[in-house]
Amino acid sequence: MRDYLDLHLTEQEISAVSSLGLAHLGDCVWELMVRSWLISGGATTNRRLHAETVAHVSAAAQAAAAAALAPEFTEAERAVYRRGRNAHVHSMPRGADPEDYHAATALECLFGWLYLHGRRERLNQLFALAFPAGAETAETGEAEARGSKRA
Repeated sequence: MRDYLDLHLTEQEISAVSSLGLAHLGDCVWELMVRSWLISGGATTNRRLHAETVAHVSAAAQAAAAAALAPEFTEAERAVYRRGRNAHVHSMPRGADPEDYHAATALECLFGWLYLHGRRERLNQLFALAFPAGAETAETGEAEARGSKRA
């Protein structure tokens, strides 16, 4: 039986995956990491989990993460990122900023590529830079702001 959570593809097989194919996989990797981060941070209600996940997997949020992470990319990662950014996306969510959407696609492409290479440690390093250990979720920050208004 094939283990789809731990694929062992050759470099040639990975190179044959399109940029949008890598982004498709990377979107899932990013979202799984965000959901895991939220669960480990104590986000427990379904409503909160959903709202926080949506906030962190949006094109704007991913573009902001990509901008913060870009200086940390290796040359190979930069090449994959550029490949994803230059992919010909055929449709875009209504209201999405095209520049943000291309940056988000590029980040997803990189995360898909790293995943297929089995580079989990690198994925975790980059994710930790995007979401530092003490980082607040949007709801936590809003709740604290509301609490400080009451005081």
